[in-house]
Amino acid sequence: MGDVNAATSAGPPVPRRVDVIVVGAGFAGLYAHYKLRQIGLTAFGFEGAPDVGGTWYWNCYPGARCDVESLDYSYSFAPELLTEWKWSERFATQPEILKYANYVADRFDLRRDYQFDTKVIAADFEEAANEWVVKTDRGDTVRCRYFLAAVGGLSVPKAPEIEGIETFNGRWVQTGNWPKEPVDVKGKHVAVIGTGSSGIQCIPLLAQDSAHLTVFQRTPNFSVPAHNGPIDPAYEARVRADYAAHHKRNRMTKGGVPPRINTGVSAMSVSAQERRAKFEEAWNFGTFALQSVFNDTSSNPDSNAAAAAFVHDKIRAAVNDPALAEKLLPTTFPFGTKRLCLDTGYYATFNRDNVDLVDLRETPIERITPAGIQTTAGEYPFDLIVFATGFDAVTGPLFALGLTGIGGISLKDAWAQGPQSYLGLMVSGFPNMFTVNGPSSPSVLANMLQTIEHHVDWIVDCIAHMEMNGLVRIDADHDAQVAWAHEVASMAEQTLYTKADSWYMGANVPGKPRVFLMFIGGLDRYVERVERIVSEGYSGFNFVPAKAGNE
Repeated sequence: MGDVNAATSAGPPVPRRVDVIVVGAGFAGLYAHYKLRQIGLTAFGFEGAPDVGGTWYWNCYPGARCDVESLDYSYSFAPELLTEWKWSERFATQPEILKYANYVADRFDLRRDYQFDTKVIAADFEEAANEWVVKTDRGDTVRCRYFLAAVGGLSVPKAPEIEGIETFNGRWVQTGNWPKEPVDVKGKHVAVIGTGSSGIQCIPLLAQDSAHLTVFQRTPNFSVPAHNGPIDPAYEARVRADYAAHHKRNRMTKGGVPPRINTGVSAMSVSAQERRAKFEEAWNFGTFALQSVFNDTSSNPDSNAAAAAFVHDKIRAAVNDPALAEKLLPTTFPFGTKRLCLDTGYYATFNRDNVDLVDLRETPIERITPAGIQTTAGEYPFDLIVFATGFDAVTGPLFALGLTGIGGISLKDAWAQGPQSYLGLMVSGFPNMFTVNGPSSPSVLANMLQTIEHHVDWIVDCIAHMEMNGLVRIDADHDAQVAWAHEVASMAEQTLYTKADSWYMGANVPGKPRVFLMFIGGLDRYVERVERIVSEGYSGFNFVPAKAGNE
């Protein structure tokens, strides 16, 4: 049989046995490879894309940009990364972020143990050997002692669910899987379906370049101006003067970013005039400051309503047509309980002569036709349809791996009533399988580079602990997992987040259980909790020593 599977054009020969399999070559997977090398373990990775970058490889639609400031959306694990790389903008574009991922991969030679253009289609835990048997769509079979899912929470685009799409004579694309070749919209009639973050980012640029753009909106979203531009030199100098400490401080904040504008008080504890002034300051600053300027925006209905009313006024001021402005007002969910969007000129785009809005609450889509889109009001002809319809978030990428744990139970069956994991790091019944930013961790509610580094550090430290102490199996305790799930749900219920039909709740995917998918208590509290669990001897985790594991 030999020690390796056959080599392919997608990468080096795939070993038949390795210490750790890493799935994903985004920021989590790359860092995992770096860390695993530090402790002397062999690791091999599979990545469905042709190269590194993860979600930033696929999401290359016009306007794709990070909503965390560049100086914070950076690795902190190596001093040379902090000093050598210079960001060009306050909020980096997709091409620059992908260039950064490539720079890191080259800097530490991280591609050498990856096979690209390869998807994991099955991973089964073999109890007798305490090993995972991993299979790919290229026919590879690899055995490993540890399985690390670094698949990202937003990596499985939600397929369009509109009848007739196969009949369309034009072209259709998805923002979450944008073609690598140029998509020319000059002189064309373009439709965008969806007004979440991806839609809000691409709509202004598509409007500039197309002959005519029609936006199909089911639910208006809250969006605030990013105020993007060159990084402030004075601020950058202060950060770079103590860059490593800056990142350490970020990890001990709620969102993994500096709390630049935060009063620490209730919006209702100040006068209406002071409240308006603080909202204005946050609006003009950009980032998610409007969401955090007061400490109870996500929990106090009155404070939340005040923030929503402020944004409504801003939308009315930006859009010239009063009737159109009212259609763009989000009124069916509390402010910030769906992911807040950052934009550059989104609302003003609707003042352009070549842009129309179709309110799907008034005239729903019936089907896609050969010519375009049929609503209850009539047919709209298009050359191009852009689906900005989001992702099967957090759980979808894990289900795609075909995971089977103890007793032959699939992850999909284990989570039939909703996902449960312990700390977002492990799932009971799936030993030696680690997840980065899994459900019930802070995940997308915090700066993902911070959460990635924290999770990978914890996972590799845990594996090193097992290696040093002759332990062959780790599994999350079922009771501890249930208790954590109840704690996470209870914290979410104390906020307004559960009042929205959002992808945070899994509500965007038909049939998906409605469960709040993230730990809402903040990255700082989460980090402290995980550190305490380790100091207590990994409480909530069950280990099996080598002798007992091999009997």
